[in-house]
Amino acid sequence: MGKNQYVVRRNDKWAVKGENNSKATVIVDSQREAIKIAREIAKNQSSELRVQGRNGKFRMCNSYGNDPCPPKDTK
Repeated sequence: MGKNQYVVRRNDKWAVKGENNSKATVIVDSQREAIKIAREIAKNQSSELRVQGRNGKFRMCNSYGNDPCPPKDTK
């Protein structure tokens, strides 16, 4: 599984950033464009996509990894 991808606000722009990376992969003008880019990376790496809202709180999370559906019973 690859690095989780984050869409975060950067001043008046949006950045796509791999988990624990110090630099952004790309910085774009719109959140929509950043989500599109991050989603493709997450799909290619079988990882998660997490999107930060304008208020700074994470508002969306999608997994493109090997999640069992339905989840295995842990009893």
